[in-house]
Amino acid sequence: MADRGCPLEAAPLPAEVLESLAELELELSEGDITQKGYEKKRAKLLARYIPLIQGVDPCLQTENRIPGPLLTAATSKPQKSRATNSRDERFRSDVHTEAVQAALAKYKERKMPMPSKRRSVLVHSSVETYTPPDTSSASEDEGSLRRPVRLTSTLLQSHSSIEPWLDRVIQGSSTSSSASSTSSHPGGRPAAAPSATTALAGLTAHAHIDLHSAPPDVTTGLVEHAHYERPQVASVRGVPRGHGRNVLETADGVPVNSRVSSKIQQLLNTLKRPKRPPLKEFFVDDFEELLEVQQPDPNQPKPEGGQMAVLKGEPLSVGTSGPPSLLAALQLWATTQPKAPCLTALDTAGKATCTLTYGKLWSRSLKLAYTLLNKLTSKNEPLLKPGDRVALVFPNSDPVMFMVAFYGCLLAELVPVPIEVPLTRKDAGSQQVGFLLGSCGVTLALTTDACQKGLPKAPTGEVATFKGWPPLAWLVIDGKHLTKPPKDWYPLVQDTGPGTAYIEYKTSKEGSTVGVTVSHSSLLAQCQALTQACGYTEAETLTNVLDFKRDAGLWHGVLTSVMNRMHVVSIPYALMKVNPLSWIQKVCSYKARAALVKSRDMHWSLLAQRGQRDVCLSSLRMLIVADGANPWSISSCDAFLNVFQSRGLRPEVICPCASSPEALTVAIRRPPDLGGPPPRKAVLSMNGLSYGVIRVDTEEKLSVLTVQDVGQVMPGASVCVVKVDGAPYLCKTDEIGEICVNSFATGTAYYGLLGITKNIFETVPATADGVPVSDQPFTRTGLLGFIGPDNLVFVVGKLDGLMVVGVRRHNADDIVATALAVEPMKFVYRGRIAVFSVTVLHDDRIVLVAEQRPDASEEDSFQWMSRVLQAIDSIHQVGVYCLALVPANTLPKAPLGGIHISETKQRFLEGTLHPCNVLMCPHTCVTNLPKPRQKQPEVGPASMIVGNLVAGKRIAQASGRELAHLEDSDQARKFLFLADVLQWRAHTTPDHPLFLLLNAKGTVTSTATCIQLHKRAERVAAALMEKGRLDAGDHVALVYPPGVDLIAAFYGCLYCGCVPVTVRPPHPQNLGTTLPTVKMIVEVSKSACVLSTQAITRLLKSKEAAAAVDVRTWPTILDTDDIPKKKVASIFRPPSPDVLAYLDFSVSTTGILAGVKMSHAATSALCRSIKLQCELYPSRQIAICLDPYCGLGFALWCLCSVYSGHQSVLVPPLELESNVSLWLSAVSQYKARVTFCSYSVMEMCTKGLGAQTGALRMKGVNLSCVRTCMVVAEERPRISLTQSFSKLFKDLGLPARAVSTTFGCRVNVAICLQPNRLGKLAEQGTTGPDPTTVYVDMRALRHDRVRLVERGSPHSLPLMESGKILPGVKVIIAHTETKGPLGDSHLGEIWVSSPHNATGYYTVYGEETLHADHFSARLSFGDTQTIWARTGYLGFLRRTELTDASGERHDALYVVGSLDETLELRGMRYHPIDIETSVIRAHRSIAECAVFTWTNLLVVVVELDGLEQDALDLVALVTNVVLEEHYLVVGVVVIVDPGVIPINSRGEKQRMHLRDGFLADQLDPIYVAYNM
Repeated sequence: MADRGCPLEAAPLPAEVLESLAELELELSEGDITQKGYEKKRAKLLARYIPLIQGVDPCLQTENRIPGPLLTAATSKPQKSRATNSRDERFRSDVHTEAVQAALAKYKERKMPMPSKRRSVLVHSSVETYTPPDTSSASEDEGSLRRPVRLTSTLLQSHSSIEPWLDRVIQGSSTSSSASSTSSHPGGRPAAAPSATTALAGLTAHAHIDLHSAPPDVTTGLVEHAHYERPQVASVRGVPRGHGRNVLETADGVPVNSRVSSKIQQLLNTLKRPKRPPLKEFFVDDFEELLEVQQPDPNQPKPEGGQMAVLKGEPLSVGTSGPPSLLAALQLWATTQPKAPCLTALDTAGKATCTLTYGKLWSRSLKLAYTLLNKLTSKNEPLLKPGDRVALVFPNSDPVMFMVAFYGCLLAELVPVPIEVPLTRKDAGSQQVGFLLGSCGVTLALTTDACQKGLPKAPTGEVATFKGWPPLAWLVIDGKHLTKPPKDWYPLVQDTGPGTAYIEYKTSKEGSTVGVTVSHSSLLAQCQALTQACGYTEAETLTNVLDFKRDAGLWHGVLTSVMNRMHVVSIPYALMKVNPLSWIQKVCSYKARAALVKSRDMHWSLLAQRGQRDVCLSSLRMLIVADGANPWSISSCDAFLNVFQSRGLRPEVICPCASSPEALTVAIRRPPDLGGPPPRKAVLSMNGLSYGVIRVDTEEKLSVLTVQDVGQVMPGASVCVVKVDGAPYLCKTDEIGEICVNSFATGTAYYGLLGITKNIFETVPATADGVPVSDQPFTRTGLLGFIGPDNLVFVVGKLDGLMVVGVRRHNADDIVATALAVEPMKFVYRGRIAVFSVTVLHDDRIVLVAEQRPDASEEDSFQWMSRVLQAIDSIHQVGVYCLALVPANTLPKAPLGGIHISETKQRFLEGTLHPCNVLMCPHTCVTNLPKPRQKQPEVGPASMIVGNLVAGKRIAQASGRELAHLEDSDQARKFLFLADVLQWRAHTTPDHPLFLLLNAKGTVTSTATCIQLHKRAERVAAALMEKGRLDAGDHVALVYPPGVDLIAAFYGCLYCGCVPVTVRPPHPQNLGTTLPTVKMIVEVSKSACVLSTQAITRLLKSKEAAAAVDVRTWPTILDTDDIPKKKVASIFRPPSPDVLAYLDFSVSTTGILAGVKMSHAATSALCRSIKLQCELYPSRQIAICLDPYCGLGFALWCLCSVYSGHQSVLVPPLELESNVSLWLSAVSQYKARVTFCSYSVMEMCTKGLGAQTGALRMKGVNLSCVRTCMVVAEERPRISLTQSFSKLFKDLGLPARAVSTTFGCRVNVAICLQPNRLGKLAEQGTTGPDPTTVYVDMRALRHDRVRLVERGSPHSLPLMESGKILPGVKVIIAHTETKGPLGDSHLGEIWVSSPHNATGYYTVYGEETLHADHFSARLSFGDTQTIWARTGYLGFLRRTELTDASGERHDALYVVGSLDETLELRGMRYHPIDIETSVIRAHRSIAECAVFTWTNLLVVVVELDGLEQDALDLVALVTNVVLEEHYLVVGVVVIVDPGVIPINSRGEKQRMHLRDGFLADQLDPIYVAYNM
């Protein structure tokens, strides 16, 4: 603590405390306590004796009884002790620094979760990286709260993956889903805190947070952990649908805050008669999620002063003796005083390299003018005409050549355009400079020999053309390249006219570059005004540290100096970097009377002045501070005076000035001998300023801005202050506005931009009544300020730095000043901080980017960031949206080493800033989110039906073709049991081939004809009965790789009456995660025996397996590789079709293992429906590239061929990893008309074969045979993937309409299949229409409503029909809560009724309620007799204009997403895939994304496909896009390597596995950012 400057000596400590401290020290030294715990306990011991250890809550002190004086003593001391231990103390105005320190102390250090970073990403790795931020400030209640919560796994020992959430609970901080986002005002705590803490206390009393159970919902203060207990064995769905989702909203209701309902509300209010509004369900069809518009605060300060008057400066006294123009002055000095020094240039060692005399300047300029006008020709025409623009490209180290070039151009009547030297082809802002040169019509650039050699060259040796630049001719103007003019040649020394003298470039806030034109008359007037204001006299010496190419450096150091025959000593930036004292030394050695600096130069020299005894500044009469208008200049001026007053510097010498590119010098402070009033300071209320009002601060000492005056108006000028927005009305005397100047000495226009020129250079200010104040136009300066006492001008900011957050205005420079006051030089590299705003969700958001010192640790940076946030929040009462730290020297630089703000902003938005630390605070900043949706009183199911009838809508139900009409019932009866079908086929067509299995090379590894399969099944049945001693009805686990063995084993089980359970074998390289699932299925299914191959049997019993599971508890394991050839005495025939045929186990995307029971009747019905839908006959061949373990994949692989007799070409998806083209080659080789695949297979082909279609065509792959390619899925169709697949393989002949989708789920594995048929079959009328696509409004979906919109409209989401409903299947859409039927195009749960529905879940405990709920649901109204199964998927039915084969209108089923997967946030229902799609679009490096929620915080996991140092760029982009498109605040952004997001065999993301992995800290993330 002592290193923070907290004087432990402030009060003598009692003996017992000293003793406890000693014990603590001992514990620490012996390793009994961690550093963190030590600091925490120590802080607690000392808390009551040291009032202001940063971050200790004053409430811990003894009831705050400390008297005032003691406090001040305790806080004032550290200020002194600090000055010795850090070099930077004098940089800040004491008022500001003290305010910041006090603000930080006042805040209890808000505990923030520190981001966690992978070691390799650390710029400087340190051990502390993995601990959350210093917790020494935790208060007692926090400690006692945090302790009892036991967390399973190693969460707390690992880094801060869970502690932040507990902290967040304790803090009760507002999260994305809290009803209203509370912004943290100083001292105020969100109202949610008490309920959250009690909730947690209640939780800790009787729940121990299990890793997988969802934590309590801290945002509502309700602890609902009862619903979230996951079943011990994951064999059932986790959350019973219908309860447990306590935030579900109205059916398809309109949210409370919809535009229409608010209008209805207004109408009701005006009528004052409470009528019942119509049922919203049916009549209100349009709504908008309204973003909150911030209402002005009724108590906000308003200006109360009278209207200001125009302020006139002293008259410009142009003596008759003055020269008529600048060139005349130069000519005069060149002839009368040719040896007088004009300019001295220094090298980086501080030695004078060259002194230019007035004679030399004149002769060289003449030479150049002559060369320019007479020696440059193109096609025998002179290259330049008077008035042409010429670029001046000179380095900052060569003022001599620049001066020659500038005056040479003026003599030749050309217009110089000084620009920076382009160092690389991609300099910050270089493209915009090119645009300026192009628009000015510049064709020639002047430069020096040395500079020309250093420019980037094209291969031809010419200077390269820079991006965005016009083609330029380069002229080197060193003496040897110029031609001496003839004796009689003299240029016209022009009189001062309205013609343009030079153009100065200016970069705007957005980064665009414009040229300000300055006329000859303005140039002269500016020189005269500066001469009068500064009292310049002949032969004075001026040291100039500024850029001589523009702004004050040009006006004083190149123009006015020549007017007065002054001697300028120019200090290059490179010398200042090496020796910051150089300018002071030159003032001494040249006895300079005036010096021109920026506050940065004063500050740097302060840091370097120690031990320099021999400097003396008594010769100075004016120290002009060019950026005197910046908020931090006052602290530099004060500090500089403090140190150098003892070395001869007089206080009245310091003269801040204010200037702008448009108005040139606006005001300058004058020393008393020139008639200046005494300088003044104003201490203004920051809160008042943010409303544009001047209030001298009285009560709140913390949030103040101290500004110094920038002197008086320039001679000959008039100044007024006008309102920033709207028409230029004069401000009141206590109002902040934009300063406007009317004078002959301002710029005249933006070159070539007439429109904005009129706005800026020809403003006519008016009084409140609209009367113009003057017949002369004024120029807007872009400076914000007011006129203070003594008619002094005060500047409080720049228009370019203005950020409007909500209704308040903040100035970027003020925020930089506050950030700098937080331990600046300890942490920020050279004080380099950039502040700008970005627009997110219709409001400005403040972004602060700082360069951190190379030696800063993670802990330092995080500490600094959190303190900056607190300081800004306290002083400015505004939240920082994003705080980013970048490595030293990496921000784009402006020419003289400052930060190029617009380029920095551009990089931030493009994701190319590459920060090393990021802290986002969207929860605090974003207060204009739409109101959370409120739960409406339920509309009953009966009124729903009535409402639908009234609205003329049909009830949403649809069905496939009737089975009864389709085939004779004899065959259906004969084919009731699959075992019978196989025997019948083996008898009637023994040699008919059923299966071909391909390996990765595309060769057939095994085949099975009807008789072969029958015989193999018999052998398995015999082995089961003899070796396994199994009885009919026993369950058998089949653990096989995809192949014919699996199919034979399946039928073997049926032959002996056992119930098969297919299980995916464990992955030999990944036993740790895959084997427990196998074990679990075997145990949950109560398998009495495991059938497998020899290799897998060995694996199940291996040492490696023993490490993952208990291998002693396996049931009997039979290896079927070498079982003897035996027949079974009799093949088992089930007593009834309702007997269990097989169990189908699958892990859902929510990570729940669910096994369903399939009876013999359901199995044969399933095969029959698929046969009819796809028209499968023995003569057909189909290709299947699916996993054979569950769902439709299993049915197609094992059941359908035996039932329909067609031949199946089996392609195991695993083989595609070594040969991506295997599946498509097989389809082409076997000329398969029908093929099935999964999305993961389709994705592998699209990604892996994108560039190889040509090569495949050469190999003869031809897909024109395909009629239907169906994607087997249990999700919303992935349109973009199917479209890119179709587009890509069109080259190989794939018909455009071939690809279609299917839909199935646990309760019914095949609800829709879309066989597209072309040619003869289509003519016979057996086909349905093509699948249709509709576009729905994504915002309406969140409210459980469907609103169809046009393609391409904002927020539109394309949905493709999920295929044609199978024969015998009926589908209805039911309300998720009331279970009433819904109307056409209404969103609800899809319910299905069909002969092939599964008969129920196979669960250990026989959860009857779950079974009844999912498999035997009945509608609460309407047709209450039919038994339905609930699919758990949201969707809607829509009757289309198309007709199907029977001539009926076609009903299309659209699947929107799984109910279990939806995220309930802010009272709305979000589908993860929609958020993920937005995130993937946010940056090209995002390869994949998955989202889930944890305690109502949205967690976004992104896979980074790029360099690790780019990882942090994604945090802000992800947060922005989710806010913009979904109105959600992201709580945590996790950046991981490619391939971390788990995906199941169907290609679906396993988001719950990912969540568990994240919480158990198993993801090894590159970076985890906790958004505050």
